[in-house]
Amino acid sequence: MTMFPVKAKKSLGQHFLKDKEIARRIAATLDDVAGLPILEVGPGTGMLTQFLLEKERDLTVVEIDHESVAYLDRHFPQLEGKILQQDFLRMDLPSYFDGNLCIIGNYPYNISSQIFFKVLDNKYIIPCCAGMIQKEVAERLVAAPGKKTYGILSVLLQAWYDVEYLFTVDEQAFVPPPKVKSAVVRLTRNKRRRLACDEKLFKKVVKTGFNQRRKMLRNSIKSLLPDETPLPDDPLLTKRPEQLSIEQFEELTNLLEPLVI
Repeated sequence: MTMFPVKAKKSLGQHFLKDKEIARRIAATLDDVAGLPILEVGPGTGMLTQFLLEKERDLTVVEIDHESVAYLDRHFPQLEGKILQQDFLRMDLPSYFDGNLCIIGNYPYNISSQIFFKVLDNKYIIPCCAGMIQKEVAERLVAAPGKKTYGILSVLLQAWYDVEYLFTVDEQAFVPPPKVKSAVVRLTRNKRRRLACDEKLFKKVVKTGFNQRRKMLRNSIKSLLPDETPLPDDPLLTKRPEQLSIEQFEELTNLLEPLVI
């Protein structure tokens, strides 16, 4: 533990990366989008930060842990004025960045899904996002229709991003070692600029369907409609949510829109 003077806090989901080669490979995931500023989420003791600084990009880091912030202040003077001590999930990103930015990090395990929802909320200014998360979450992000791991994040993220599973990381690459394997993923904005349906209702339909994923959609989406509203006679409603592609979810959203409360 002498390598890491900052104590990993379970409440913050901290597992500090100690493998320099893994950190170097994660930093390289943004090389294809050179020129854009980078926001690193949860830098901890700066294992990834040191390799991002080598890129000579405009780098800002956001860290909620005051002990980590103090450590970064002491050891990375080149980050003066670029260390934000706050909760990434509460940040108003457009107020900090003038234009597009990339997000990267060894993300805290306990909020990794929330981080991706935050990216989705800011998709028009985040053309690329990369980083390390739990392997099982990474598998959900890249899952295709028909897979058991295909779910809410799969549909919502893949609607706007090309999602790549880059490589797996062993537990022993961290201090303390997590109980699960990790994986590095990269999200790159696709060509879709708008959905072929109402976006707000699309999200609601996707979430409602997967909240009861074992049921046919005709049963799970009843809660979106006024009582006694007859459902359309459409084959999409006889499927389970994991069977639908993004385009079919768009079609289903349009089918339900005239009926929704």
